[in-house]
Amino acid sequence: MIDLHCHLLPGIDDGPASMAEALALCSHAVASGITHSVVTPHVHPGRYANDAASIAVVASSLKRALAEAGIPLAISFSGEVRISPEIMPMVEAGLIPFHGEWEGRRVMLLEFPHSHIPPGSDRLIRWLQQRGIAPMIAHPERNKDVMRDLGRLHEFVNAGCLLQVTAGSLAGRFGEMAEERACEIVQAGWATVLASDAHNLGARPPELADGLAVAVELVGESEAMALVMETPWRIVAQRFEVAHAS
Repeated sequence: MIDLHCHLLPGIDDGPASMAEALALCSHAVASGITHSVVTPHVHPGRYANDAASIAVVASSLKRALAEAGIPLAISFSGEVRISPEIMPMVEAGLIPFHGEWEGRRVMLLEFPHSHIPPGSDRLIRWLQQRGIAPMIAHPERNKDVMRDLGRLHEFVNAGCLLQVTAGSLAGRFGEMAEERACEIVQAGWATVLASDAHNLGARPPELADGLAVAVELVGESEAMALVMETPWRIVAQRFEVAHAS
């Protein structure tokens, strides 16, 4: 399986604090059936001062450590970009990391605050799309505005945004309302991928299987498997193929 949202890089955000912790997470990911992970540290101006260049340095260190430890997890890197006014100048300056491509557009993992959908989000979405960027909204089922009203997602789905649902939400790890919304998003066919959003080995492990099992019950095996294999690979294949070639 392919995980497009996880916090496995050490010392760069609220994921693992050390390389040893990072390797333990990676080993767990492999044991749980994950073969490829796109590591996505927070890009959150004012809180986590990460950008494409700084993330690349830490990702290279993790790749070397994985090779030395013999852990067969292939990794690439991107970022979980918090929606903010700073996104626009960062995009223009080439500071934002991207997952790969979707229908000729670069894919950005875009995070709303958990508390609400900020006013003007629709305008930012259009601004990104005008620049050849496909926003993939991270864990919409855990946003409180969406929890109160699933209809808040309609404009983003209709605008062509991709949606990343957290596997743990489907399995009930984030409460009943997040579980209900995650199931509704998957059943509606709005979900683009399932991902772990892993942070640690406790409450937020790098696992997809439990959520995948729920998705199989909701939409059948073929459609569910596409959420963790075919579709994420379609987005990131070139990134991994280039890395393998080099």
